Amino acid sequence: MGWWQIGTDTLATSRFVVSPLVETVASLRTLERAVAAHPRERAWLERWLPAYRRFRSEDPLAARIVRAAFAPRWNADFLTPAPVPPPAGQPPDTFAQELERVRATPPEKARADLAATLRGPLPAPLDRDDLAPRSADVLEWVWTQAVLPEWPARRRVLESDVIARAAQLSRGGWAQAIDGMRPGMRWLGKSRLQINAYDNPPRELDGAQLVFTPVTADVGWVCWDIPHRYGVVYPCAGALADTGRTPVPQALGALIGPARAGVLVLLASPLSTTQLTALTGQGLGSVGRHLRVLLDAGLVRRRRAGRSVLYFRTSAGDGLVRAGG
Repeated sequence: MGWWQIGTDTLATSRFVVSPLVETVASLRTLERAVAAHPRERAWLERWLPAYRRFRSEDPLAARIVRAAFAPRWNADFLTPAPVPPPAGQPPDTFAQELERVRATPPEKARADLAATLRGPLPAPLDRDDLAPRSADVLEWVWTQAVLPEWPARRRVLESDVIARAAQLSRGGWAQAIDGMRPGMRWLGKSRLQINAYDNPPRELDGAQLVFTPVTADVGWVCWDIPHRYGVVYPCAGALADTGRTPVPQALGALIGPARAGVLVLLASPLSTTQLTALTGQGLGSVGRHLRVLLDAGLVRRRRAGRSVLYFRTSAGDGLVRAGG
């Protein structure tokens, strides 16, 4: 198995980061494999896959580069740089700033990274100096056409996942926050983090920064900027990944109103107001009013987790949802 040895200083400086570039790379991988994991992703794929295939057919060389960069076992490193957390008080990097890191990859590094994913010498058509710029052009198309129009909604979902992970971290430490983050990944104890099930030699992360980045697609990978930064990309869990609407039982909606019933249905597991806003599409004020009514009725409770307040159904709330169908 592959694992990282993580020192105390590295854990102390670890960050959760939302990255538009990483979300775009995840979306590109979804387009490449043409498989959706949940209803929201399926609707998005049905909308954009035909356009992406037309775009790819018009630039077969770029399409071949991208296919080679996404090998079954590994990604080409230049295409998936580890996100850089912003300094305190500063805004995060924009997509254009992140993409420039890909576009500026030295030709020799891009060729070496692609050869590593192919696990052999580059085919003659790919032995060229413009691998990184051509890949960046594909990412820019995916971002502009298929991700940017819904980026505000996706960003809310990603930020909500970060809140949930931070709450897990405050309750149970890194073991609870990390276990199950992505297939093959778990906290082994003794400062060891298993990152996959492959038989790779361990890496010492002493003095490096560790970055965790969620994506809405059902994909994940590890990335790095050795020796400064290592990253783990993981899929949002559960309902957060599926930004489609959770079905509300008709009888329950008739009893307490469909919007309020939608909030109650989602609270089978603890969620913050920010997460509920992202999942329901309702305004923050509306979600707050529904929560106040549900609290007063004894259908939900709340508890503080770090800097967040999480809401969850009581047994009475569970019974009402079951009775509503």
